[in-house]
Amino acid sequence: MKNSIIITFFYLVTMVTFGQGVIQGTILDKKTRIPLENASVQLMNSENYAFSDARGVFQIENLGEQRAKIQFLGYHPITVILINRMVIELDAEQISLNEIIVSGNLKDNVSQAVIINDYDKKVSQPRSVGDLFKGIKGFAISKRGAYASEPVFRSFRYEQLNIQYDGGSKIMNACPNRMDPITTHVIPEEIEKIEIIKGPFTVRYGANFGGIINLVSKNISEDDYGLHGDVQGGYESNGDSYVSRMKLTYAEKSFDVQLNGSYRNFGDYEDGDGIKVPASFKTTDYSVKLGYNPTSNQRLEFAWRESLGRDIKHAGLMMDSPYDDSLLANLNYKITDVSSTLSGLVIKGFYSYVDHLMTNEGRKNFGMLAAKSPVESWTYGGKLETDLTLSNSVKLYTGLDVNTIKREGNRTRIIKMMNGNVLAMPMTKVDKIWQDATLENYGVFAESKIKLSALYSVQVGARIDFIAASIQDQADDFKALYGGEIKDDKETNLSGNVSIKYRKNTFQWQLSLGRGVRTASMIERYINHFNVGFDPYEYVGNPNLKPEINNQIEFSVFKQFSKVQLGASVFYSYLQDYISAEINAAIPRKFMPTNPPVVARQFVNLEEAMQTGIEFNIRYKPIGNWMFTGDVSYTHATNLDANEPLAQIPPFTAHLLTKYDSGNFWCSATARLVAGQDRIAVTFDEKTSPGFGTLDVRAGLQPFKNITVGVAVLNVFDKTYYEHLNYSYSNSNISSGKIYEAGRNFTTFLKYRF
Repeated sequence: MKNSIIITFFYLVTMVTFGQGVIQGTILDKKTRIPLENASVQLMNSENYAFSDARGVFQIENLGEQRAKIQFLGYHPITVILINRMVIELDAEQISLNEIIVSGNLKDNVSQAVIINDYDKKVSQPRSVGDLFKGIKGFAISKRGAYASEPVFRSFRYEQLNIQYDGGSKIMNACPNRMDPITTHVIPEEIEKIEIIKGPFTVRYGANFGGIINLVSKNISEDDYGLHGDVQGGYESNGDSYVSRMKLTYAEKSFDVQLNGSYRNFGDYEDGDGIKVPASFKTTDYSVKLGYNPTSNQRLEFAWRESLGRDIKHAGLMMDSPYDDSLLANLNYKITDVSSTLSGLVIKGFYSYVDHLMTNEGRKNFGMLAAKSPVESWTYGGKLETDLTLSNSVKLYTGLDVNTIKREGNRTRIIKMMNGNVLAMPMTKVDKIWQDATLENYGVFAESKIKLSALYSVQVGARIDFIAASIQDQADDFKALYGGEIKDDKETNLSGNVSIKYRKNTFQWQLSLGRGVRTASMIERYINHFNVGFDPYEYVGNPNLKPEINNQIEFSVFKQFSKVQLGASVFYSYLQDYISAEINAAIPRKFMPTNPPVVARQFVNLEEAMQTGIEFNIRYKPIGNWMFTGDVSYTHATNLDANEPLAQIPPFTAHLLTKYDSGNFWCSATARLVAGQDRIAVTFDEKTSPGFGTLDVRAGLQPFKNITVGVAVLNVFDKTYYEHLNYSYSNSNISSGKIYEAGRNFTTFLKYRF
């Protein structure tokens, strides 16, 4: 009894003392309920302040009834009256940039970005996922037509960027001309956000050379419980194009299902001079996503997607695609809070298949030569990752992943005319495209995040990749070029990264260093006299290529003021064994050998190359619902072996946006300014391109709770222009050598939610 009285006495004294001297509270993300570490609590009219810890908890001196300003980088600051043990929720701040919203997450590095797609306010209909990158600083678009577009980041493209769906799933193109890149095989509106890691600064998501791009579909939250969905449609005048889509969601605590369907019908459009560009295609897409939560800390998810493309015209190539069909299936399992040390375990598996046909039927040379190329690709693999909490200040991620790519397909040519004479008996030739190639990558990684103090943290990672490459159906001339036999190739590649981050209140900087290693792709290894470049040369693969290495350093800084937000990055890459293609006079042209150019290009390693550049962005909210944003990006890349620029580098680009958004009504004007590109690779026969500027205006209204309508005028001044990266070696009859973009385009958008 005496002990109980003493304990009660000390408990009451402690409570009284605590209530008089200290106020404790917790700061959370309002939507996710995740604790926010290092959020600042500043007492008004006082110099007293505090920061929240890893649990989001803060303690500050109690001076009576006090108002305090709560701030956290990337979130809306708020002012509250402090009450002991209160829970403070902050809204993530969203920055509208060219109809794309960039949302900062203070748990991530400043060298990362999260792009949230707001389709309602974009109004115009993306042709494919590739269109979503238009307007993101540092990015350009490379394409062979309106259907097949994919992102280029700084000087990196194709397999130099690790592009994946939902944290690990992949689809690889079957077409060597990239008529069917990864960005064509999923419904664009299904992509809720795009996660970007700039440079080789993580090892957790597969072999990473120039950056990670993760296309993320919508996840279910408590706000989605119940049955609901939406129906939407859009129309574009230039090309008489239309898009329709439907989504249906049912969710409860333990089970959820999402259904998506889309139909797109895009026609040939006209450029600013009224010249028609062959760009039509039709796609039918659907996806099913099932989720099951056996317990509160476990999640099992299965997804199935199919994309069916038809009648696809490619302005930049000599062939079109009667069909392009694909499927992607993935199964994911996640468990959290397993123990005090094992914070989480993730297991992922996926399988994808692409069935693609190329043909020149309907083209002007079909009467002389009929060509048909049915090609297929299979990609499958998975990932296992553990999330370990070693102490309050040390997190460790370890795991392994595997990716396997297989491609098959030949080209059949029926030669009807030779030297201007019709052949009495047409000749049939079969050309081996992929030579039944396989490329396997097995990776093991570990990455740690260490909190050094309240202001400083570091990230350190290392990765080892085991590569195996082979071809089973070797072409005789290809074997002869490399000594009569192509042996299976094996590599062991080492990558790593280290970065230090400083964060205080609304200011953050980060210095990152990384080494990313990329093995040569199938095209670079095994393509055999095929036109896969931006010119009329036949390209020949090289099975003896070394992996290319990106040694990159990047400094990024971010500062948020009351009305202004600033961000900037400066980067430099020293590139070793960079893979390029050079003219080889010793390799004659194989098909139509008298047509220029009469020699081929061969993939080779450059000993040294480099890239450097800068990106800068600003956002200004002067008053109320008005906002202004702007960004600039520039990349300077050089082939140090030849002392000339690297080929196909995006020119200096700027975006300017002014926007008014009251919630139920919005309007915006977006300008895109692109400089001419005169830093060209002469030895690559690259051509200069002129600069241009475009203006888009958009407006939208939500007249009723469940209805959204929008209109837009794209390319208001009907500018005739083409992108530097969109050269073609054989285009339409009129616009030979270039793919001109669409002229003025009126678009409408309607969405109904239920």
